[in-house]
Amino acid sequence: MAFVTDKEELKPGLVIFRRGDLQTRDWYCRVRLPKATRYKTIALKTPDITTARTLAYDHESEVRFALKRNLPVFNRPFSAVAKDYIAEQKLRAQRGEITMGRVKLIESVVKNQLNPYVGKTQIDLIALDRWQNYPSWRRSLGQGRMTRHGNVRPMTEAERDAAKTLADAKAKQKARTVGNQTTETPAPENTEWIIVSDATIRFEMKIYRAIINDAVSKQEAPPHHRIEGMPSLEKQRRDAFSLEEYRRLHTHARTKWVDAAETKTARWYRAMVYQFVLIMCNTGMRPSEARNLRWRDVMEATDKNGQPVTVLSVRGKGKSRQLVAPSGNVGKYLDRIRAIAVSTAPEAPVFSSATGTTERTLYKSFIADLLKDANLRVGPSGILRSTYSFRHTYATIRLTEGVSELLLAEQMGTSVQMIQEHYGHVDTIKHADLVLQGMSDWEPRELATPTDDKQTVRVKRNARAKINTEPRKPH
Repeated sequence: MAFVTDKEELKPGLVIFRRGDLQTRDWYCRVRLPKATRYKTIALKTPDITTARTLAYDHESEVRFALKRNLPVFNRPFSAVAKDYIAEQKLRAQRGEITMGRVKLIESVVKNQLNPYVGKTQIDLIALDRWQNYPSWRRSLGQGRMTRHGNVRPMTEAERDAAKTLADAKAKQKARTVGNQTTETPAPENTEWIIVSDATIRFEMKIYRAIINDAVSKQEAPPHHRIEGMPSLEKQRRDAFSLEEYRRLHTHARTKWVDAAETKTARWYRAMVYQFVLIMCNTGMRPSEARNLRWRDVMEATDKNGQPVTVLSVRGKGKSRQLVAPSGNVGKYLDRIRAIAVSTAPEAPVFSSATGTTERTLYKSFIADLLKDANLRVGPSGILRSTYSFRHTYATIRLTEGVSELLLAEQMGTSVQMIQEHYGHVDTIKHADLVLQGMSDWEPRELATPTDDKQTVRVKRNARAKINTEPRKPH
């Protein structure tokens, strides 16, 4: 270190020195941690060298005592520890282990949420109770991202005061950064408070937990502060489109939205987006899989009954699989894309931009515009719908139609547990014939007789297998 002067080694691993970059003549000591390349630097606050030597030996003994009993050696605030954690994540991103986008997301959570909550608190003082109390603080102080979509409620007086306190703290921090003087922050003028989803809180708590556990592994926090598991927050139900909503979206896009484009390029994109929505809702592809789809991955085949099917070889989340779809609809939608695509070469992307390159955002702004124009942007639970909603729509409709969870999990490239966890609410619809059995004005369909045609036999076979069938209309 260039600023070190008057350096004196008292013993291996213990050094005292002065700092040349400061006007003070006080001494500092540096203690090397055993079996590590890390050091702890301590200000001795004395210009006398004899006193400095004595204090250095005392501090070394304290460090060794703490290490022997697994006590934290460093006394740093959460914000400093989080800064080191972010630096490590950036190195992981450079090695290709995670994306730089995820690092930026971690930085945003630390800056806007975690630092205002525990940023100034010493890392060894942050126990499990602070982590468990984060959801309450987040709901009362932190704000989500959905106010511009109408997902708000009236702000209470306590929340107005809390918002002012948070704004004051951020203003003071900004003033220290730029060297300005702060003025009193007025109370927020808005009278609405943004609802923060449990999914957002859960994600932020995962980052909180990772930083604390990283500090424990580096002996900056005691071992009993390690955080395991997650709080029992309500899992966010994924808003799909109902069958009626899907038909409304389909009709609106075909009859109004595409033709309302003002330029040739906009019309091309809207036509592409329309087919994209239809394919996503009829295949259950993940957005990442759709982004990676190439024309070489599309092929036609027949099932064991000779029915034509479209087979898509998809890749996403580090895995690959084949999914099947009816050629009568998905095959037709792909033909429409071929007719307007810039290129249909084997290596060309199926969902491309107007210049033929891969559409990295998967028409995000166009889909948002379509959903808003069709008044379907926000789902029943108040969650903003996105491209992923098309996948959930596929799963919901398939389960309602009686497809087994095992087959659906294989088709969608996920686990049966995930299907049951996120789409368990479909079971009452799927098994309506069993739930309503014996009720007045309810008559389930009879099982097959020798005179039934093939369609009737299929319906009755499904009923026998306890798979949902459409009931007769009540008398």
